Amino acid sequence: MNATMKKLITLLTATWLSTAAFAQDALPKADGEVRRVDARAQTVTLKHGEIKNLDMPPMTMAFKVQDPALLSQVKAGDKVRFTADKLGGNYTVLSLEPLPAGAPAGAPAPAATEHKH
Repeated sequence: MNATMKKLITLLTATWLSTAAFAQDALPKADGEVRRVDARAQTVTLKHGEIKNLDMPPMTMAFKVQDPALLSQVKAGDKVRFTADKLGGNYTVLSLEPLPAGAPAGAPAPAATEHKH
């Protein structure tokens, strides 16, 4: 492969990755409470408020997680702020941030640790 082709592939890959990251950051955040964590099934059950981008009213449901490492950050009873989308036909949590104990809904979340693979 010549140098020009390698540069083009690198540029296209970087553009695709930054677009994917921007799309995730652009999703509205929702607040919820963790009801159950199932590491084996890679799901988290959340009692959540409205998820605007999914046109989903408040309810309790299980979500797949895009990154299974997110599950190690939370446990049942934790208040969280998260983003979700429909990927491959499954409602999927893309980001998940624990809120400080006693934080009211809508309060700023602590700085999140990003997990990129």
